[in-house]
Amino acid sequence: MKIVRWEPFGSIDSIFTRMPSQLRWPRQMETNGGTAFESSPSVDITESDKEFLVRAELPAVKKEDVHITNDNGMLTISGERKQKEEEKHEKFHRVESFYGSFSRSFSLPEAVDTAAIRAESKDGIITIHVPKTKTEEKKAKEIKVQ
Repeated sequence: MKIVRWEPFGSIDSIFTRMPSQLRWPRQMETNGGTAFESSPSVDITESDKEFLVRAELPAVKKEDVHITNDNGMLTISGERKQKEEEKHEKFHRVESFYGSFSRSFSLPEAVDTAAIRAESKDGIITIHVPKTKTEEKKAKEIKVQ
């Protein structure tokens, strides 16, 4: 039997690397004015016969503050959730809401109509409709050996 020294805090860093990828903690960034945080919204992607739907949860974000771009097959949702002015008569005990910039990017499949992509906002959810293009099913073709 080999004797191994026990390090109770030796593997604490591995806890954070094993966390599920669904947890998106705000990232700290250094800026000229100090420290800022960047986050990414939760997104659901579904597919039907006619289109892909990308639904991003953006509570308390105005649709004017959201920018959706498609650049060379990369769909990007970005923007900023602005903090409202602090009320003088309010005393905050806890603030868990995230304020600041956010960004999320996805690569689009080849068989989509990028010119017909549209987005709508309702109840804090941005829904992006990515229509599919009609593609012919490719059948196997036998090649004769000469």
